Amino acid sequence: MRPSAPLSPSSGLVLLLVFCPLLVVVHASSSKAENGHSTHLGDTDPDRCMRHHFVETITHPIYKCNSKMVLLARCEGHCSHTSRSDPLISFSSVLKQPFKSTCFCCRPHTSKLKAVRLRCAGGTRITATYRYILACNCEECS
Repeated sequence: MRPSAPLSPSSGLVLLLVFCPLLVVVHASSSKAENGHSTHLGDTDPDRCMRHHFVETITHPIYKCNSKMVLLARCEGHCSHTSRSDPLISFSSVLKQPFKSTCFCCRPHTSKLKAVRLRCAGGTRITATYRYILACNCEECS
């Protein structure tokens, strides 16, 4: 950027530019217990469970409506927890389920309901609803 009039040293005007970077403090050693497993705050794994955005075109499968493009989100990535299967002890001669398996899956943690109105032939309108994912989390698989 060029000043409109040159500044002389005798003008008494001093221009001071200060750049302050955003300060973020994360204690990498901090962890919190969540559903019986620990989550490290300083996790830098790019493949970890997280929300990913994508664009989808919504159209009605039967009626002739104008399609609309919407921003959606999905949960994708791996959970850094070990899966395991423990034997169950029974006092019956029949073991219906001999093992208890524990695994963690990348799933939506919070979401909100959204709606999109499509304009169709004849002036009618149809509303399509969907869940927009706000946050993902590693949760025990069912």
